[in-house]
Amino acid sequence: MNVLLARPRGFCAGVNRAIAIVHRALERYAPPVYVLHEIVHNTHVLAALRRRGAVFVEELEDIPRGAVSIFSAHGVSRTVEDQARAMGLRTIDATCPLVSKVHRRVVHLNELGYDILVIGHKGHPEVEGTCGQATGRVHVISTPAEVADLRVADPAKVGYVTQTTLSVDDTAEMLAALRRRFPLISEPDRTDICYATSNRQAAVRLLADRVELVLIVGSKNSSNSNRLREVAALRGVSAHLIDHAGEIESHWFSGIQRVGVSAGASAPEHLVVEVVDWLRQHGADTVEEMDGKEEHINFFVPDLEL
Repeated sequence: MNVLLARPRGFCAGVNRAIAIVHRALERYAPPVYVLHEIVHNTHVLAALRRRGAVFVEELEDIPRGAVSIFSAHGVSRTVEDQARAMGLRTIDATCPLVSKVHRRVVHLNELGYDILVIGHKGHPEVEGTCGQATGRVHVISTPAEVADLRVADPAKVGYVTQTTLSVDDTAEMLAALRRRFPLISEPDRTDICYATSNRQAAVRLLADRVELVLIVGSKNSSNSNRLREVAALRGVSAHLIDHAGEIESHWFSGIQRVGVSAGASAPEHLVVEVVDWLRQHGADTVEEMDGKEEHINFFVPDLEL
């Protein structure tokens, strides 16, 4: 059995920044440091931060007044920001800069009086945070079929933004439907789908064409990891999303000679190493990393003076 590793894979700049912010806050202010929602969607990252003293909560009411509090990489609504101030929380914003860029576009479109269409998964923290930046009309759409039922104030004043971790292929179909329905729709200068999501999906497409089975390392609630599994499956190969090597099932490899491995943008590399070790122990003869796009993007980590 031969193993091929996708490149790029794993952590992106936004995830690195968010995790670094939690570590820096713990060092500067001492535990406990509270984080609203999961800082990133990976169970192993969260467990490691909990061991250091991070406390993850789903509601602001679960944070003591005046406590050091961090907003996750997915971003939050204006209402949450206002509520945190009213509670006297000492807040640190770990929102990914690429998500913040989407937020700024929402505010701009609202100022122009546009209906805003947010393309994304209903209920996802990033989508809720993005919608929560709007002061005017905002609609969440998840499928092309929903486009026909949209009701807007003025079809000539419609603009869209997207969740940053969507499937490039699925979003293309959605945008085609929107352009047919709203020929004058306002579009971003560049896609809102982030560079890391696009690069990892492109790498998995190439990977899937060279192997018979694909393993995607990532947690079940990670949007970008789920999209990677879907991308591989759409290429006609068996594909599984696994949180760690312990979830691998031996029967997947019956008759398989070529296995591909990638990881979502919130999955640490040590989990990939453990998967490769499992594959070596179960018959992998060679492990090769495919050629791929080099990523040199880094985001500034603030000093966290509160």
